[in-house]
Amino acid sequence: MPEWIIRILTSPEDMAAAEVLQRQVWGGAENDAIPAHMLLAVVHNGGLALGAFVGAELVGLVFGFPALVRSADGTMVMKHHSHILGIRPDWQEKGIGFALKRAQWQLVRKQGLERITWTYDPLLSRNSHLNIARLGAVCNTYLRAEYGEMRDGLNAGLPSDRFQVDWWLNTSRVERRLGHRARPAPSLGHYRAAGADLLEASFASDGTPRPPAGVASLEGSLLLVEIPSDFMALKGADLALARDWRFYTREVFEDSFARGFIVTDFIHARGRSYHLLTHGEATF
Repeated sequence: MPEWIIRILTSPEDMAAAEVLQRQVWGGAENDAIPAHMLLAVVHNGGLALGAFVGAELVGLVFGFPALVRSADGTMVMKHHSHILGIRPDWQEKGIGFALKRAQWQLVRKQGLERITWTYDPLLSRNSHLNIARLGAVCNTYLRAEYGEMRDGLNAGLPSDRFQVDWWLNTSRVERRLGHRARPAPSLGHYRAAGADLLEASFASDGTPRPPAGVASLEGSLLLVEIPSDFMALKGADLALARDWRFYTREVFEDSFARGFIVTDFIHARGRSYHLLTHGEATF
């Protein structure tokens, strides 16, 4: 049995704890956290906040709200937008994030919605592994500087570029990933054998990954884009190099999405990390 329990957050006391947790996860200025009164107003009007508790302590939070989006035919349809997923640092890497998202999946489906969206930094390999590989979200939307200048400890110093992912809740792709059978880890060699184009980092003598000098002309239907396996450590050691990675991957993903590619998987193998992009609409 897990060491935590998950429950819906509804009370003022719950939201006060959620406000504290945000500062524990992201740091930053006092006014960077979503205040308790706003969290409370949203969940009392169709939003959803779920917390992971160890005893009486809140150690994980996922929070989102219903939203309107314009469909391809111009009509407005409902979705759920998941704005926050945060785990207290001393409780990370224990499966709490996956468990919170799985509970969110169950409850949003009960609301009759088919799609959850959220944003995340595509240079964070751990987040990509959870969002794309484990949860089965897909992405073909790149947002430049989505949140403007951010001052918290995780984001300060770089443009706040983000992937916006789509989590199609009722697809077999997602249901398979959220089942209790472990999904076989994808093989980098398999995709290479299938003829995937490869955009790989070069490495300095100290092992620091550096982005390719430019974006090559790519012709295939599969594309592997390498990112640093530990971007936060790289950023802490060399902010200028972190900026190089931001602007390089911005160019790669914007160009790829414009040409019809979609992120469908994420691979971490032998200490190296890759986004897999597939041309077309095949997301399974």
